Amino acid sequence: MSIVENNIQEKRVDLARALHEVRVFAPATVANMICGFDILGFAVDKPGDEVYMERVAEPGVRIRSIKGDDGRLPLDADRNTVSACVKMLLSDLGLADQLGVEIELTKHMPIGSGLGSSSASTVAGLFAINALLGEPLSREELMPYCVEGERLACGHGHADNVAPALLGGITLIKGYSPLDIQKLPVPEELVAGIVFPQVDVPTRDARQLIKEKVALKDAVVQWGNIAGLIAGLYEKDYDLIGRSMQDVLIEPTRAILIPEFYEMKRIAMEAGALAFGISGSGPSVVAISRGAEAAQQAVDRIQAHLTAHGIDSLQFVSAVNGDGPRVLAKS
Repeated sequence: MSIVENNIQEKRVDLARALHEVRVFAPATVANMICGFDILGFAVDKPGDEVYMERVAEPGVRIRSIKGDDGRLPLDADRNTVSACVKMLLSDLGLADQLGVEIELTKHMPIGSGLGSSSASTVAGLFAINALLGEPLSREELMPYCVEGERLACGHGHADNVAPALLGGITLIKGYSPLDIQKLPVPEELVAGIVFPQVDVPTRDARQLIKEKVALKDAVVQWGNIAGLIAGLYEKDYDLIGRSMQDVLIEPTRAILIPEFYEMKRIAMEAGALAFGISGSGPSVVAISRGAEAAQQAVDRIQAHLTAHGIDSLQFVSAVNGDGPRVLAKS
């Protein structure tokens, strides 16, 4: 049975016109946007993952190789989210017994970084198979398969990473029944300075720390911050954006898992960032800034502080990626 509500089995794919090979890039993402737990996220230009997909004679989906994962990801096509989601899509299209593809996955981003590593890979794979088939599905029709990939990866089918990775820009998850995703305006000077402290904070562990119940007064503050952020995006009001990106519900708990978090926050704000918080479940942190110069200054100072405390880290500075995944080569 199809996992999507609209019946894609009605789609007609002419395999005679399908491509032989395709290479796709899909971007990393910053989920939550500090105050919007599980409902907001945006894509960045770098880092990201690449998928190379090639048609082969033998039907089925196989993982040929994975690079950049230090051997942590499964080559089993039923357990790897990239191949598993491609298999689901081909099954729903009625092509599982007709088409053979082999996949090479290249990770250009750290696993467990809080930057949507699994979602970037899944999106790249689904975007690649759709391109290989001549794009029979819209991005919106691909979305439920991306969400299913997140369910396979971490046990929770949320869309705050896969939505911006697939659609690009800033996205709002209005609801899941049915899946309702809205794209939000992107002020052109908004830049993310990301630092990944190389410490281990598993997504499942970070989620388990979250309280099931919160005080009404805190919820009211958080609702106001989310509304203020969205208003700021529409108005291109950078001051309002900065004032609104404050998290009183999730950050106080998750920050415990991230060494030097509050010192990094102080450094970022003193460097001119509009706001500072956790990217996804961490340990990556993000300094939201107006312009690349302020973002670069914030991450440079944060990295210097981490180095002084014996913590290795990576940094990325990027504007919001408005395009999402892209085809790098095809034939």
